[in-house]
Amino acid sequence: MSIAILNGIRLSYHVIGEGPLVLLIMGSGSPGRVWRTHQVPALVQAGFRVATVDNRGIAPSEESAEGITLDDLVADSAALIEYLGAPAHVVGTSLGALVVQELALRRPELTTRAVMMATAGRPHPMLLAHNAGELALHDRDIRLPPEYAATIKATLNLSPRTLEDPEAARHWLDMFEFSASATAAPGVRAQLGIDYSRNRLADYARITVPSLVIGFTDDQLAPPKYCQEVAAAIPGARYAEIDRCGHLGYLERPEEVNRVIIDFLSSRCHHDH
Repeated sequence: MSIAILNGIRLSYHVIGEGPLVLLIMGSGSPGRVWRTHQVPALVQAGFRVATVDNRGIAPSEESAEGITLDDLVADSAALIEYLGAPAHVVGTSLGALVVQELALRRPELTTRAVMMATAGRPHPMLLAHNAGELALHDRDIRLPPEYAATIKATLNLSPRTLEDPEAARHWLDMFEFSASATAAPGVRAQLGIDYSRNRLADYARITVPSLVIGFTDDQLAPPKYCQEVAAAIPGARYAEIDRCGHLGYLERPEEVNRVIIDFLSSRCHHDH
């Protein structure tokens, strides 16, 4: 990992590979290294230079425990792209996808192509309620037993198709149980406090960057309908849907997700800059 001081804060990032730059932006509460299991090796092999980042709030980046806004994350991503050598393809999931959408809107000169997974352009009651619940647990200092927290995370984030296989279910539950036993850091609390309540769909009509929106059929936190709305709002955007996976589709069905992303980033686009 490398550290850069950008926008007056410490930002931790990792770069590997040769070729056009791709910046991968993770969702709420997750470190950049989550991408390194499946997406980074595939993109490097496909001829890209791939950067992952620990968003502000995720150590060793600045925890910014006093509060984090979506604007902060957009500005951090823009500064990192400039620092690494603009422009870049930018890929995000969940909260990371919201960052990509705003970055494409505000800084098109930095963004060659934009990929948004498990996204939305308006607030979804399930996501708002889930975040509010996580915040309430944190603020009341309530720790769910890790084995129970794991079942909630699996049910909310994975496809029922994945969980009906006992071996797969056990694997995911073990992983979630392990991550649930870590103490929630102040920076993660700050990320959970980000305001998602605005409807941005009308604004996305001004995005000029070639865009791909990926929905996951069984996603309960960012249902495909919400992803389709984003694709419909962005002029010329492509939409792809991957079945048999939920909110963590990039971990559940990585080969399929990687293929769709790499096809898009490698193809000729009629309105490339």
